[in-house]
Amino acid sequence: MTLDQLRIFIEVAERGHVTRAAEALGMSQSAASAAIASLEACYQIKLFDRVGRGIRLTETGRIFLSEARAVFDRAAMARSVLQDLAGDPAGPVAIAASQTIATYWLPRRLAAFHAANPRVRLKVVIRNTNEVENAVVEGEVNIGLVEGPTQHPALIRKQIDHDQIVLVVASDQPSLPVDARGRLDLRAINWVIREAGSGTRRGLEDLASREGLSVDDLNIFLVLPSNEAVREAIEAGAGATIISRNVVASAIAAGKLIEIPIELPQREYALVRHRDRHATPAQEALVAHLTGVIDATSRSPKQS
Repeated sequence: MTLDQLRIFIEVAERGHVTRAAEALGMSQSAASAAIASLEACYQIKLFDRVGRGIRLTETGRIFLSEARAVFDRAAMARSVLQDLAGDPAGPVAIAASQTIATYWLPRRLAAFHAANPRVRLKVVIRNTNEVENAVVEGEVNIGLVEGPTQHPALIRKQIDHDQIVLVVASDQPSLPVDARGRLDLRAINWVIREAGSGTRRGLEDLASREGLSVDDLNIFLVLPSNEAVREAIEAGAGATIISRNVVASAIAAGKLIEIPIELPQREYALVRHRDRHATPAQEALVAHLTGVIDATSRSPKQS
């Protein structure tokens, strides 16, 4: 078994497609297929099942994937240590970030980090909060950035910033319905929300819970997979949503949306890592850059 075989196996497993994995690795499809076949033949096991035009991990392959990632991560760390002994931090860092962070918070910070650390190679994938948590737990990525709570006990969590969620509707929509107490009637509103596991959906869940309701009690008109899609639907008059102010600030300023005054909590932006996985110097450098110096009293990042 070689590191190249492990690298090919991991890429094929993550993409679910040999040809796409080969293209990402800059090699031929036949060479990638041969590497997988060699692994299976050597150990008399089956790592993948073919499903249509794609492939899917067998149970054996799923178990092996976790170990393969761990071995490959250790090899990457060893290379990075040798590179760091010769100079600045170097090597790959894989990041998973939830949508609001990835779109509105992260890009400028990664650009600044890259300018100071040009030998570090950054790879970012965008997932919802639950998916980011799972990616860190499974070792698919080194660092996770989330705007919602995480549950897994293997994760170390550190606040890096905060975000305000707001309730918005299209500016030309009629007033939202209220109940006999003069409070918003959450059950009578047409809601547009993100998918289960997203941080903004949790904001609506928390608001409903505060009123003794669940999401199932609400009129969910539309479920969409991105913040931008939700914003566009609200601008078109589809209903109301709870969303990050970062996502809708320009639309509010342009008069396309209006913010409904209602007390909503701030969300914590947090960085999560696996407590039992060794971090390379490149990963440590990025964590230090993203976390900055957090005031112990205010628990909010100092501005740089």
